[in-house]
Amino acid sequence: GKDENNPVAPLSSARVMAVHPSPDAPAVDLLVDGAVAGTGLAFPNHTAYLAVPTGSRNLKVRVSGTTTDVIDAQLPVGAGASYSVFAVDVVTNIGPLVLTDDLATPASGKAHVRFIHLSPDAPAVDVAVQGGPVVFANRAFKQFTAFTPLDAGTYDLEVRLAGTTTVVLPLNGIALQPGKIYTVFAKGLAAGSGAQALGAQIIANN
Repeated sequence: GKDENNPVAPLSSARVMAVHPSPDAPAVDLLVDGAVAGTGLAFPNHTAYLAVPTGSRNLKVRVSGTTTDVIDAQLPVGAGASYSVFAVDVVTNIGPLVLTDDLATPASGKAHVRFIHLSPDAPAVDVAVQGGPVVFANRAFKQFTAFTPLDAGTYDLEVRLAGTTTVVLPLNGIALQPGKIYTVFAKGLAAGSGAQALGAQIIANN
C-alpha cells in the first residue's frame, strides 16, 4: 500500500507512477502484466505511486473502456526503486518516457525540483526566475533535468526560448515546501488552445 512517510519501495518491489501528458490522447487505463492498475487517467493527470514486483514488467497504456493499447512496453524494475512513466507526444506518435525517481530526502530548508519538456511542438527552452537567472537551461522535447535542490519558498518563474530573454510561458506563484520533491513539466502544444494550450504541470513526488 501507499506510505506517505516512506517514499522508498521495499526491496522485493518497486513503485511506478503513470503520467498522462499527451495533449490530444483520450483518457487511458494502466495495466501492469495484464492486470489493471489504474483507470480513467486523463491529460495532464497522474496516478499515485503503484507497488509492482521487481523484474521485467509488461506495461500497457490502454484507451479507457476499450482494448486499444497505445503503449505496450517492457519496463525493467529494480528492487526498491521508484519510476515515473510518461505517455508522451501527440497520440499518433505516443510512446513511453521512463525516468528513475531519486526520492532522497532534501537537506533542511531545501526542496528538490526537476523539469521535463513534454510539449511536442515547442522549441528548446530555459526555465528562469522572472527577470533573473536561469534555473534549468536548454531543454528540448523529451529532455529533462536531475532533481535539483532549491531553497524552499514561493517563486515567480518563466519559460524562455533557450538562450534568449523571450518569455513563452510565465509560471507565477510556484510554492516549494521544505523537504518536498517536485516534478514540473511543460505540457500542451505551443500551437494549442483551450485545454491543449502550452502550460505547466506540477507533481509532488513525495
